[in-house]
Amino acid sequence: VQLQASGGGLVQPGGSLRLSCTASGFTLDYYMIGWFRQAPGKEREGVLCISTSGLRIYYADSVKGRFTASRDKDKTTVYLQMNSLKPGDTAVYYCARGDVCSGGVSSYDIWGQGTQVTVSS
Repeated sequence: VQLQASGGGLVQPGGSLRLSCTASGFTLDYYMIGWFRQAPGKEREGVLCISTSGLRIYYADSVKGRFTASRDKDKTTVYLQMNSLKPGDTAVYYCARGDVCSGGVSSYDIWGQGTQVTVSS
């Protein structure tokens, strides 16, 4: 049972990036999927969470209007679409599995390994 986050990289301010979260060993659409990030020296913070249906997304204030999430039709991947990226978005991004959408890390039991996103000119 595991999650794998991928798609990180270096992007210029104002640019876009799409991260992917794939699951193995369990059915992805049975669970809420949260995206978190952790910058050096800071605590891990919630970015957003997408419901099992994909119809509800809960956003952190810092990413509203810029980030969104979706589930693919094959139900194997959850995406984090990041637009209008800022240097402050630089962090390692993680996806995680939960039974509820929450901004707290303790609500999630399975975590991906993280993917680095760097926003810099």
